[in-house]
Amino acid sequence: MSLHGSCHCGKIAYTVNVEPPTDAIECNCSICRRKGSLLAFFTPDQFTLKTSRDDISVYTFNQHVIRHQFCKVCGCGPFAEGVGPGGQAMVAINLRCVEGIDLAKIRITPFDGASL
Repeated sequence: MSLHGSCHCGKIAYTVNVEPPTDAIECNCSICRRKGSLLAFFTPDQFTLKTSRDDISVYTFNQHVIRHQFCKVCGCGPFAEGVGPGGQAMVAINLRCVEGIDLAKIRITPFDGASL
């Protein structure tokens, strides 16, 4: 099974080759709090960008370990790439940008990113 996600205008689209997640985190860091993201994490080999990186703008802050990806057209942030706490490469998917996910069925765990 694959998850399909995109930004609002569709200039950024991706698939993740996994079963739908049952868990997500809600981070309270300065950017996630403002975006309202619900994040699920995957390895880069599970993620396939279906559109051009030319339509993506990248933003980093603080320790610069996460590259927040934004659409240059609509401003939506459907995913981020970076390094997890254990040093492993990861892709964070904003589940609010994934088709067919029933967010009411996702167990959401708060994450205190503001303290990092």
